[in-house]
Order: sequence, then structure tokens, then C-alpha cells
Amino acid sequence: MASNTGNVSSYAAIVSHIFSAGYKPGVKKIPFHRDEIVAVAKKLKVSLPKNLGDVVYAYRYRKALPPDIIKTQPQGFEWIIEGAGDAKYVFRLVPFNRIVPNPNLLSIKIPDATPEIIGKYALGDEQALLAKVRYNRLIDIFLGATAYSLQNHLRTKVPGIGQIEIDEVYVAVDKHGRQFVVPVQAKGGRDQHGVVQTAQDIAWCEQKLPDLICRPISVQFVTAAKIAMFELVADGGIIKVAEERHYELVRSDDITAEDLLTYRKLAKG
Repeated sequence: MASNTGNVSSYAAIVSHIFSAGYKPGVKKIPFHRDEIVAVAKKLKVSLPKNLGDVVYAYRYRKALPPDIIKTQPQGFEWIIEGAGDAKYVFRLVPFNRIVPNPNLLSIKIPDATPEIIGKYALGDEQALLAKVRYNRLIDIFLGATAYSLQNHLRTKVPGIGQIEIDEVYVAVDKHGRQFVVPVQAKGGRDQHGVVQTAQDIAWCEQKLPDLICRPISVQFVTAAKIAMFELVADGGIIKVAEERHYELVRSDDITAEDLLTYRKLAKG
């Protein structure tokens, strides 16, 4: 057996083989089971990772699907991999949807309250991003509610989907007494938000905290100091952007009288 354990080319070969075994023109769903990964790896004589789930996880969250799968996508559509229960998955053809920052959106300057020691020792983009959002209370500012971090890197299972991971979960309350659950997904500057994670987050909220209003949020670095925030909604099974704001973390004396006047006019509008 080959020695390239965990090699991405092995992952691609396995995933492509599973897809092609179930693909026919016009098909929109291709279910498969984790056990198929083992069988296909033996057939192709490629090594398996220690964590079988990583083969699927890589293409659900980190990487584009192999080119031979992408070439079957009709214009305006894409294949995604969804969880369908414990060790069960499905390739599903959905409308192409990527959540990316609008380059023409005004950036709102916020006094940076991030402790310097956090900025120095943050372990990676995602951790740094979540810390900046937390210390600057950007969830509160964005939603107009008081939010509290409940748990970060929540790994759990959702019936009918399987295991999911939410980067951070907040609970919040507004001036009317309405209570919210806010699942947050964080991405570094080069990554893009897909629809799978948000759909899973909503399903978890509905199953675990059904009495709270679910308001999923995605956050992303635009630059080291600028953060794009998106509130997302499910509309007819499609994840859409309900609101987008960009916040730039600056020194307090970098916020000018002109900036404040601009924000005052925006609030009136």
C-alpha cells in the first residue's frame, strides 16, 4: 500500500471514485457511507488517514472538490457534501452560493479593545478573529443586542446530519426581551463561507434551543484590522445574506469628527 497517508491526492482519488460510482447525468443527490471510503481505498491501493472522517471533512470545509467532479456541475450550480446521519453523507447539487465581502461597503471604525497580548499570541487567523470579535463586542454592535459567549469550538451531533462543529456560540437578549442563539463561523482572509456550515448551524439551533431566535453569523478578516460580518438566513433552502457590515478596529484618536458625522447620517437614514 502507498505510504502517502493523509495525502490530498489520495483523498481526491477516493472522493472522485465514490462520486463517479453514483453519478448519472441529471442526478442531484448521491448518498454514500463512510465504510465506502475504506473499500475504495483498498480498491485503488491508496493509504487511508487515521481519521476516516477527514477525507470528507476536507472537501466539506477546506478544499474545492476534485476537477472531475466540478466539470459535471451545470452552470450556476455546484456539488456540496452534506451530512446525512452518523457516518452517512450525500453529494447534493445546489445553486452556486458564496458569501464574500462587498469591496464597496463602508467600513465603520471601532476603537480597538483587543488586549495586545492576545494579538501577540493568538494561534492562527481563526483564533485571532474570534478573539477580536469577542473583545470588541462586535456581535453586540452588529445585532443591537447584548451577547454572551456560551461556548467555542462546539462539536456535537445533529439528527439526520451527523457531527458538526460551530466555531463559537453566543446567546443574546435585546431591549424587547427577545432572546437569541447566535452560531458564529469564522474564516481567515483567503477562505470563503459556504452554505453547508450555516445550514447545519441552523439545524442545531432548531434542535437544541428551539425557544430562542436563531441568528447565524459569519465573520471574516478583510485585512488584519478590518472584519466583515454577515447575518445569514435560510430562504427556501438557500442560505442568503440578510445584512453585511464591515468594522475596522483602530486607535480611538483615528476616529475623526468627519467619521462620526458620517455614522450619524447613516443612523438617521
